[in-house]
Amino acid sequence: MRQFTAVVNPTAGGSSGAAGLLPLAKLLREAGARLDTVYSRNLEHAQELAHRAGAQGHVVLAVGGDGMAGCIGGALSGTDTVFGLVPAGRGNDFARALGLPTDAAALAKVLLEAEPRAVDTIEVESAVHPRISVLGSVYAGVDAVANRHANQSRLLRGAASYYAGGLRAVVAWRPAAYRITVDGVEHERRGYTVVAANSGYYGFGRNIAPGARLDDGILDVVVIGDAPKRLFFATMNELKTGDHVKRPQVEILRGKEIRIEADRPVPYGADGEVDATLPVTVRVQPGALHVLA
Repeated sequence: MRQFTAVVNPTAGGSSGAAGLLPLAKLLREAGARLDTVYSRNLEHAQELAHRAGAQGHVVLAVGGDGMAGCIGGALSGTDTVFGLVPAGRGNDFARALGLPTDAAALAKVLLEAEPRAVDTIEVESAVHPRISVLGSVYAGVDAVANRHANQSRLLRGAASYYAGGLRAVVAWRPAAYRITVDGVEHERRGYTVVAANSGYYGFGRNIAPGARLDDGILDVVVIGDAPKRLFFATMNELKTGDHVKRPQVEILRGKEIRIEADRPVPYGADGEVDATLPVTVRVQPGALHVLA
């Protein structure tokens, strides 16, 4: 029977992350599994707790949103520790990409019975982050600004915070000139954002990279080029279904190593938390994380 350590973000989703764990914990313990629960003070502390539990041979559960998932999953990338997710945040986009159920009974069955699946992670290298690993995507441009607004929102939660953050970001955005180097080949583009995607989803269920796969050893690079702002708002709406990729302003590149630069200090983010400025280099790390899904 598996032994679990749940690392909890106490403020996930604007409420107690532990609240979402309670029904699941009851089911795991009733099935005979051991479950220890620890609370993180911040993301760095969460990584310490995850490494400690992994060293004891426990399955490490990240209880929270995409920031918590990316933090702990990134810390366990390249190790033999088995990783599990308990979605309890606002976006839960990596859990969505894995197809994890939200129902406690169905999720307990996955955690108790599923065989670990090897998925890719992303290595991120920049002046601010010498080398860290994340799970879902690295995005540079208006979406990084929008995510910053959403994270800072005190009045709005969930999808509303992302929509309001996106509106505010787009209104103030002026297109940037990007230089995108994909496996050594340079592409110069002008526009709104460049997203290096391991997972298809970001920003509360937006299907930014419909063709992205978690285990194909390749990153999908989505470039949303320059367009009138009214057209970009229509494109934002199409992110829900992935239909935006049909627009001529949207281009998909694919590769294993991507460097993103810009003509001004453009912000980039990753998994809803990393907040820094270009340039950045990202590399796929094939099969680096063992996850229950």
